[in-house]
Amino acid sequence: MTTADSLPIVFVHGTRFSAGQWSMQLAALRDEFEVAAVDLPGHGERAADPWSLSSATRIIASAVDALDRGPALVVGHSLGGYASLEFARRCPHHVRGLVLAGASASTRGPWATPYRWAAKLFPRIPVDRLTRWNDRLLRRLYPPEVVAATIRAGYAFHTLPAAWDEVLGRFDAGAMRHVKAPVLILNGEKDTVFRAGERDFARAHPHARVELIPQARHLANFDDPGAFTDAVRRFARQLLADD
Repeated sequence: MTTADSLPIVFVHGTRFSAGQWSMQLAALRDEFEVAAVDLPGHGERAADPWSLSSATRIIASAVDALDRGPALVVGHSLGGYASLEFARRCPHHVRGLVLAGASASTRGPWATPYRWAAKLFPRIPVDRLTRWNDRLLRRLYPPEVVAATIRAGYAFHTLPAAWDEVLGRFDAGAMRHVKAPVLILNGEKDTVFRAGERDFARAHPHARVELIPQARHLANFDDPGAFTDAVRRFARQLLADD
């Protein structure tokens, strides 16, 4: 298989991060697939852009169009997973498959309360302090090659309140009914919060399945980059085989 006839894959990062979150996956998959990672509005190179789900879906659509290989497999983590769900609803013909990573919990009801609280708290903490905390945490937990691109790109703390204010209260398993393509729900085994609704999400879609990364937490693609990448690769190959 060559990139000329393979499946395009677009990666969508999680809260406060950037396209750099996917550096390991891009490096591992680019020989077989056309791959790209986006910066959502308010993040990375788009740090000055105001957040909105509408803008996020346009950015994902532009990435799919730029690869120029037709509908793409879209891989979204956390905030990026919910943005990818919205993209699949608004642009169904752009989506050949969807991977939801750490994004299979309802954002409605009591579950959302601590996240609303956190979104209000972050703007009260100096950005340089938040940056130091995040840098130290990532460097303590992960090898340099896994997190270097993320640390280098910086963090979008200023966007967090607006992003989660729009996402909270908006998504539950019913959102899966708007996805026309097959879905892989890919969670870290120990990500108990964000995989809380994975069974409901899977049951709401006729072609969805759940796969867990053993011992991984919310940042499963950091905890075990190889296992995460392999799961995406297998799903992409299966999409091609089913055509």
